[in-house]
Amino acid sequence: MKCLVVALFLTLVAVSSLFADEVKNDTVRQEGSRLVVSYDLEGTETLAKVVVTITVAGKTYGVDELHLEGDVVMVRPGKGKKIWWNVLQDFSRGLTEDVEVNVFAGGGDFRDPVTGMDFVWVSGGCYQMGCGPWQSECDDDEKPVHEVCVDGFWMGKTEVTQQQWEEIMDDNPSRNASLFKNTDNFPVERVSWNNTQDFIKKLSRQSGKSYRLPTEAEWEYAARSGAREEKYAGGSNFDAVAWHNGNSAKSTHPVAQKNPNGLGLYDMSGNVWEWCQDRYDEKFYGNSPRSNPRGSSTCPFRVIRGGSWYHDPKSVRSTNRGGRDSGDSGDYLGFRLVLSAVQ
Repeated sequence: MKCLVVALFLTLVAVSSLFADEVKNDTVRQEGSRLVVSYDLEGTETLAKVVVTITVAGKTYGVDELHLEGDVVMVRPGKGKKIWWNVLQDFSRGLTEDVEVNVFAGGGDFRDPVTGMDFVWVSGGCYQMGCGPWQSECDDDEKPVHEVCVDGFWMGKTEVTQQQWEEIMDDNPSRNASLFKNTDNFPVERVSWNNTQDFIKKLSRQSGKSYRLPTEAEWEYAARSGAREEKYAGGSNFDAVAWHNGNSAKSTHPVAQKNPNGLGLYDMSGNVWEWCQDRYDEKFYGNSPRSNPRGSSTCPFRVIRGGSWYHDPKSVRSTNRGGRDSGDSGDYLGFRLVLSAVQ
C-alpha cells in the first residue's frame, strides 16, 4: 500500500533567540515524502546551535527523536540553510494530521551578565518520571511511574549562591538569620518560595530575561542527566555527588565541589533542598499531564527536591519529593533558576 504524507496544515514558527544569532526568512514546504525547512541564520558566532521541534497532533518531538538532515544543531551563520525531514522514516504510514515546525537559534551554555550565573542547555525530551524498578526505597508519592515530555530549557549550573543573591537583593539571609555565615560561593539558604519570586522579579527586570524556578518535571529530568536511570544526580555513589548528613559536618558547602551529573549540573543531590515552581500534591503522579506538567492547581504547598546537608542519603535520591509552605524558610532550603527557550 502506498504511504502518503498529507501536509495540508503546515505551520512554521520561528521564535526569538536569547543570543545574537537569529533565524529569519524561514519557510516550510513538502517535497514528496519529505518536509523541507529553509531559513537564513544571522549572527556573529562562528557556530550557532539551531534547535528544531516538530509537533504532530499535539505531540512534540525533538531533534534526537526524528530523522533530520542538513543545517541543524551546530550551524555556521549564512543564507539558504536547509533542513530535510524524511517523514516516512518516523511515521511509516504517513501523516494526515497538522504539522507545526518550530526552529530557533539558541542552546549551548551562557552566563547571566548581571550575576555571572552560569546556565547549561538541557535538550527537551520524554522520560519515565518517578521511582522505577531501577531505584530503591521508593516512597508512595514517587509513583506511579509515568511518561512526561518537557521542552528544552537552560538550567543554572549551580544553586544560587550568597553572592548572587546579595548582588540582586542587597541583603543576605544566610548571614543575617542562618547558622551559616559562610563565604560568597556557598548556596543561599533560609529563603522561602515567596523570597525566590522576589529575587526572580528583580533579576529578570535587570537582565531583560524571564527567569523562573524549574517545574518539578524539568527538575527531575535534569537531575537524572536527561532521564538516565540514576539513583542520585550523577550516579549511584551518593558521597561522590552529594553533601548529606553523613559527610557534611552539619553545614552547607561551596557549590560545585562534588562531581557534576551528566549534563554538567552540580549539587542537584544534597547541599540544599531546591524550590520548584509547582504546587506539591502527593497523588499528582496518578493524573499528571504528559506534556510539560505544571503540578497541582489547588494544593497549598510548593515542591522541594534534592535533599540537603541535613538529611540522609535516601532524601537526596533523584526521584525523592517533598513539599513545604511557600512562606517556609530554613537553613536547608535554597534554589536554582531556569530559563525557557522561548522568551
